Amino acid sequence: MIVIHHNPDCGTSRNVLAIIEAGGEVPVVIEYLKEGWTRPQLLGLFAAAGLTPRTALRETKSPAKDLGLLEPGVSDEVILEAMLEHPVLVNRPIVCSPKGVRLCRPSEAVLDLLETLPPGPFHKEDGELLIDENGQRVG
Repeated sequence: MIVIHHNPDCGTSRNVLAIIEAGGEVPVVIEYLKEGWTRPQLLGLFAAAGLTPRTALRETKSPAKDLGLLEPGVSDEVILEAMLEHPVLVNRPIVCSPKGVRLCRPSEAVLDLLETLPPGPFHKEDGELLIDENGQRVG
């Protein structure tokens, strides 16, 4: 089973979901902006993905700067608390699969988590080729 913590307004997140589905998976889609996060959930995801609140912080197109979270010396605990209050602060998408947990930025990072690659050729939304006509990863 694959789980994607997804934001449908994010191009990277949409690309990752499309890659998962093209690989033949039917993922569990969690729209975290609607669902929100819990402390145990975030801590578990971060530990499994090798992230900290700081490395998982979405710095652009989020209130991170306005909340003072980009300043030196801001603790992971302060960032985590802000993430619980403002779910958009968590960078996305985070994907969980039997092969591991990863923040899939860039979107092709999800390919390492799939049992089966999408058939090629496969392109991202912007037209970039990810899988060639022979089913091989590009790049």
